[in-house]
Amino acid sequence: MNIRSYIAENRARFMEEWASLIRIPSISCQPSHHEDMLRCAERWRELLLEAGAQHAEVMPSQGNPFVYAEYIPESGLQTSGNIPTVLVYSHYDVMPVEPLELWNSDPWEPSIRDGRLYARGADDDKGQAMIQVKAFEYLVCEGLMNCRVKFIFEGEEEIGSPSLEAFLEEHRELLACDIILVSDTSMIGKDTPSITTGLRGLAYWQMEVTGPNRDLHSGHFGGAVKNPINALTEMLAKVVDEQGRITIPHFYDNVLPIPEAEREMIAQIPFSEEAYCQAIDVDATFGEEGYSTLERNSCRPSFDICGIWGGYTGEGSKTVLPSKAYAKVSCRLVANQDHEKVSQAFVDYMKSIAPAGVRVDITPMHGGQGYVCPIDIPAYKAAEHGFEVAFGKKPLAARRGGSIPIISSFEQILGVKTILMGFGLEKNAIHSPNESMDLEVWENGIVAVTEFYRAFNL
Repeated sequence: MNIRSYIAENRARFMEEWASLIRIPSISCQPSHHEDMLRCAERWRELLLEAGAQHAEVMPSQGNPFVYAEYIPESGLQTSGNIPTVLVYSHYDVMPVEPLELWNSDPWEPSIRDGRLYARGADDDKGQAMIQVKAFEYLVCEGLMNCRVKFIFEGEEEIGSPSLEAFLEEHRELLACDIILVSDTSMIGKDTPSITTGLRGLAYWQMEVTGPNRDLHSGHFGGAVKNPINALTEMLAKVVDEQGRITIPHFYDNVLPIPEAEREMIAQIPFSEEAYCQAIDVDATFGEEGYSTLERNSCRPSFDICGIWGGYTGEGSKTVLPSKAYAKVSCRLVANQDHEKVSQAFVDYMKSIAPAGVRVDITPMHGGQGYVCPIDIPAYKAAEHGFEVAFGKKPLAARRGGSIPIISSFEQILGVKTILMGFGLEKNAIHSPNESMDLEVWENGIVAVTEFYRAFNL
């Protein structure tokens, strides 16, 4: 039986199994849902066994438990085991649903409207995890699985995966593999399939600039004492020059150029600069010279002031020279940049340009490495083939501007690359009211993952 016939024959069961996960409000950021986290982990264990895994268990961690499952085909049991091992990662936790009044249906009870399934977790990530599991089920059922497969599902992705790195370190041998598959990203569009090949890293700081030991009368002291807000804005204004380049010393030392083949793919992405500006109500874009908007927001680093405050901001006027000024700032980084080195370089740079009369304190907040997947490795080629079969056209390789620090953790700890076979769409509204999944895309995703396994070989 081919995969599309298998989906059609089992669609009702697939939907009910998907619904059984959605009905569990596995909200990791709310301690009141601890028992729901355990229930969801157990439900995934059951579903993985029913799908064909030979072993599945709920494993403890420093936080919410992990679900681990594995499958070894007959060919792997009977030989020395020279077959590929694929590790499938997903997460079973979801975001809160508030504000409830903005949902058009119960977020914990799937509702199908206009070819889309609406519910919290419909896409992120219960829907996308089901894509992986149902492709696996088909291949096992039909005797077509040619890989060892391991599954690791966590319950803390939406709160930054605080337990993941320790779990990876502790279970390196158990999780050893040749490639990692993740379906937790998106495509450019339903008619423009794409594979995410890069994610930006992140460095984030809070700054505190202190001048005098108290707020001062601006008439008595203005012009004679350095204003901390003036100092802070002067310093931050120097971080990006008129060409959109970041001025931190040695910032670009490890930034790799965008391969020409990738630039050509990016140029093929349907994109209107005019529509982009209209959508956010600006009259022009800005960024590093020599790069397009799509290159700037995905393949190149950036610096932004995320918040700034100080002095008197209440109603009316108060002629005050403030004692302190504050800012929260961040850099999106690209692959090969070390977020810890960048973090220290920013601290050193700010202190070197701080004017006399103020003291600068900078606290690094959090960060993560960027990630790039080569498009010439066998696993990427297999994923590319899968998308082409499922969607009828070759997928574009597309980097994304956001950050998923766990992907770089996989590479650093397990020493393998990750293929980001994501099937989300912007319209799916993950993290928002009325999250949904396009059912046609969902079924095509099962086909794409099926074809990945059939094509993948070391």
